[in-house]
Amino acid sequence: MTLTGRLSAQIAAAFAVVFLSIGLAGPAAAQDRYAAIVMDARTNEVLLEDQADEHRFPASLTKMMTLYMLFEAMERGDLSMDSRLTASRNASRQPPSRLGLRRGDTITVDQAIRALAVQSANDVATMIGERLGGTEARFAANMTARARELGLTDTRFANASGLPDNRHRTTARDMARLSQAIWYDFPQYYHYFRTESFSWRRSHGRNHNRLLGSVDGVDGIKTGYTRASGFNLATMTERHGRRVIVVVLGGATSAARDAQVAHLIEGAYEEYARREDANTVTYANMPTRRLDVQLTPPAVTETARSATPSTPYSTYQGMVVETLSPVRVPLEAPVGEGDGSAFE
Repeated sequence: MTLTGRLSAQIAAAFAVVFLSIGLAGPAAAQDRYAAIVMDARTNEVLLEDQADEHRFPASLTKMMTLYMLFEAMERGDLSMDSRLTASRNASRQPPSRLGLRRGDTITVDQAIRALAVQSANDVATMIGERLGGTEARFAANMTARARELGLTDTRFANASGLPDNRHRTTARDMARLSQAIWYDFPQYYHYFRTESFSWRRSHGRNHNRLLGSVDGVDGIKTGYTRASGFNLATMTERHGRRVIVVVLGGATSAARDAQVAHLIEGAYEEYARREDANTVTYANMPTRRLDVQLTPPAVTETARSATPSTPYSTYQGMVVETLSPVRVPLEAPVGEGDGSAFE
């Protein structure tokens, strides 16, 4: 099956735009926040890297570390899947995307994992941080310390959610290592990242990662967006015994980011196939095709900047952040709560 056959209609359309417009935009169109890496999850071989060690904002990729810390707490026996977490006033006041928790609301650990993996809920991230660290600030410090132990030497976390904070920093390489660590250290929990949808109370939504079910073999892992970070995506793909991690940071639009990640996934598996023929040029030595440069319509950028709560983006401390728009919004909840994966 061809790549277009595997992609969703939206991603396929994005590729059509790319290939029709190749050559019309040059490297100058690339934004400084872009970074990417392609890595074999089993051998650690880096197949391709592009500014992979440059500092970037992680946005909601931060929640991968929050979940790693939660998984460790469960391994220690501090929590179980049925343990209940209680929302504080601080957690309930976190901006979208969020589950819509009120102060005193409780959810199970299982629900909390799904809320982060599927709906990228900031209120749930804060709730987890407060439960594990006492305060979210202390939890963020613990996240950073644990990240150092995992080899994420260029990453610092300022909160549990990835909401805008100038102290945040990471690299594409570090996010690839974190993706690998989650998969390797907690295989029993990794399936949460391919969960298609999640419902709580009267809201329901699907996973932000639109490559799930669209690109052959993709089974995770996390999206993210703020105005400062651009559109981020860490993915893993399994085909024919090969597991590939692709991280793209700083995409100009979600469609551009998705097209770029899909392109790099396909290129990785093409490289494995090429290695059977010694006369071909390897993927790692080929120039990087920046598909995302071709998909930066000014109208989309302006729409994001001027977004209202009814759109998948909202402002927080002067920055645009990823929000959720539920299929069905509770009447008593503010617009924008729930799951906006249909937009992200």
